[in-house]
Parts: sequence; C-alpha cells; structure tokens
Amino acid sequence: MARKNKNIVIEHLIVEAVAAEGKSLARQDGQVIFIERTVPGDVVDVQVRKKRKAYSEGYPLKFHKYSELRIEPICQHFGACGGCKWQNLAYDSQLEFKQQQVEDHLTRIGKVELPEIAPILGSAKTDRYRNKLEFTFSNKKWLTKDQIDSEEVIERNALGFHVPRLFDKIVDIDTCHLMADPANAIKNEIRSFAIANDYSFFDIREQVGLLRILMIRYTDAGELMVLIQFFEPDQEKIDMLMNHLKDKFPEITSLLYVINQKKNDTIYDQEIITFAGKDHIIEKMGDLEFKIGAKSFYQTNSAQAKVLYDKTLEFADLKGDELVYDLYTGTGTIANYCAKQAKKVVGIEYVEAAIQDAFVNAEVNGITNTDFFAGDMKDLLNDEFIAEHGHPDVIITDPPRAGMHENVVNMILKVAPEKVVYVSCNPATQARDIALMDADYKVTKVQPVDMFPHTHHVENIVLLERK
Repeated sequence: MARKNKNIVIEHLIVEAVAAEGKSLARQDGQVIFIERTVPGDVVDVQVRKKRKAYSEGYPLKFHKYSELRIEPICQHFGACGGCKWQNLAYDSQLEFKQQQVEDHLTRIGKVELPEIAPILGSAKTDRYRNKLEFTFSNKKWLTKDQIDSEEVIERNALGFHVPRLFDKIVDIDTCHLMADPANAIKNEIRSFAIANDYSFFDIREQVGLLRILMIRYTDAGELMVLIQFFEPDQEKIDMLMNHLKDKFPEITSLLYVINQKKNDTIYDQEIITFAGKDHIIEKMGDLEFKIGAKSFYQTNSAQAKVLYDKTLEFADLKGDELVYDLYTGTGTIANYCAKQAKKVVGIEYVEAAIQDAFVNAEVNGITNTDFFAGDMKDLLNDEFIAEHGHPDVIITDPPRAGMHENVVNMILKVAPEKVVYVSCNPATQARDIALMDADYKVTKVQPVDMFPHTHHVENIVLLERK
C-alpha cells in the first residue's frame, strides 16, 4: 500500500478547514483528505501518504496559491518539529478555528441543547508563554535531506523534540520560542557540555545511554527548576554535569536529577534527588502561592491559567456556604483558589505527590477549609466517601484528555449536586461525558479558553445545572 501511495498525487486541492492534530482538510469526490503543513485557503498538489476507504492523508508537494491567512513562522524548526503546528496561521484565525472546534464537538458528539457559546478567551502572550518544557536526548538526530546528501560528518547526538510519527528521531532544537530565557541557554549548554565530555545520549531502541530527558520549569515569581533524567547510573558523570550547571547558572533555584531505568520516561514512581537548592519552585496566582514539585501538574501557561480559574470560579458562583468537590485536583490549584468563597472544598487526585503539594499549598496560604485525598477517582469516589466527607453542592471537575471514567460520571449523577463545572482540555471527551449527563443536567454556560497558542489544543469550561 505504501508503494502504491507514492504514485498518488492529487492536484489543485483547495484546503477548506482545519482538522485534528494540527492538520487541515480538503475534499475530492466526497472523500476527505487530511493534509499537514497547510492552512485553509491554500491551493496545493498533495502527495498521498496513507489511503483508507473513508479518508486519505498526505503532505503538500507544490503550492499553487498561498492562503491570505498565512503568516511567516518565527521558528527555524517549524515543519520538522512536532510542536507549534499552527505557527504559520494568524492568531486571530487560530482562535476562530478553536471556537469552531468547541462548537462542533459539543453539537456533533454531545448532541445536547446548548446556550450561546461565549467568544474564546485568547492568550495575551503567543510566544514564550510556557512555564514547562521537556526535551529529549537522542543519539538518532533527525537529518534534513541536505545533511543526508552532504559529505560532512554530522553530529548525531541531539537534544530537542520528537519528529512526528518517528518515535526514535529527535529534531535538535537550537532556539525554542515557547519558553522564556534562560531555558534555551541551559538546554544548549547541557548539550555542548555532554558532547564535549563524551556523554552518551539515549538510544530508545537499544535502551542504552546516559542522558535521557531534560525538564525545565520556571515561575513568574522568578524561580527556576532544572531536572535531568539519566538512564545509566554513572555517578561521576552525573555529578560533573550537575556541578557544571550549578556553577554556570546560579539562577537555578531547584536543581534535580533522577535515574530512571524503566522502559518509559515517566517519573511519578521514581525517586527525585535534589542536587542543589530546593526540591520545588513557587508560583503565584492572584494572592495565593503554589508549590510545584518535579512531579506536580500545573497549567503550563501561568497567565492564562488565572483566566481559566477565574472563569471557573465565576461559573461556580459560590455564596460561601457550599461544600465543593474538586475532582482531578492536581496540586489543589482550583480547590485552594476557590476555598475563600466556599464553606469547604474536598480535592481528589490520583498522584500522591501532587496531593502532598496540595496540603502544603493550603498551609502556605493559610487555608484551613480544604481537604485532599489520593486515589483512583473511579474507585475512591463512592458511597462511603460521600457518607464520610459530605454531600457536595457543587462539583468542579478537570479530568485528563481521556475525560471522566463512566463510573465517575455515574457517581456524579447519583450524588446530583446542584452544579457541575466541567473544565476540559479535550472538548471531544467533554462532549461525550456531557451527553451521558443530559437527562439530569442542562448546559447553561460554555466558555472556550486558549491555553496553547500555535497548537490545535483548546480548553473549554461548561456549566451544567441540575434540571
């Protein structure tokens, strides 16, 4: 099939709309063609990469006309790197398409009665807005065609981001525009030091190599965390690199490392070692402070997170006498943020370390009316839990992209709070869950929020009120 597809070229396609995962779509003879690296309004010849009965996928071979919606990407790695796939699309247009995405999911998947959907709240910053990035070390640097054809010796060690569809190839990133300085300086210094001192970069196929993942986090309060994930336990080389970073970048307030020899690079079950400074950083939101550890979840766009939480609090419309359940509470950000307007807030989260941070965040801010519990939501939220901790008047839920487990939805319906404020990073699964609640709850407010400029991702807040 792959060889056959190499011979399929569709000419003069008019790109009509945006689609999932940063692609755009066109149509020919009633069939949808998903095309990468294009924007609505482009006219292109498309090389088909994958052909299915209902759709095809491809990439542009030739542009006959460029869309008026196009802008020049600011990043030199655009197109090869798997991030910022909409950087060639004007931001106003990005917001329009995200608004449409929310409406489409709620109507086509949810199929429930909807109020007028509020205009999307755009991000004030469209670059250098992220407070966290993870870069991957690899001995399989992705090469351009010119580099492959060149007779020069090319350095194959890379520190950067994955190439789409190639799990073992990494685009070596020089400057990433998603994070403020000194993130790029730290990343580039680590790579230079490692290459100069013959450090091995991770080989994901063979499962060998010293350097595996670099995570950088910073806060608007001026604190900076650097965590390096090593695969091989070469303590001498680990200490050399960590000491070099400590001396070179005194602004790092939390310098950490972990030795992870698992098949995957998740660190939730790994021991984090503090090499210098604190084991956490502090972020401020409004008049509150939040402790963020290496394993903590925190919204990656700090400024826009406040917009999101302010709107969540507005939808909850607390009067001061309510018992609130905050499901998937993370480090208790929403729970502690709304505590002053509630009688009590109960937060539930799967990650034990995040719950520990939630307690600390409450203590740091002098909040005494929150309580937090760790466990799998579908198992922990049951009749016994409700009997022990009280019947919620309002439930706020902010689940991962997969949405809520059906058991959780059923428990919410059984408990029947007056209001459910559903915050989602995936309007498709949000719409699915809302449909399950439609017999008992009416959607009364919808507010999209853009947390991730230059990507197709969009957050959405829905207020459901008991019928």
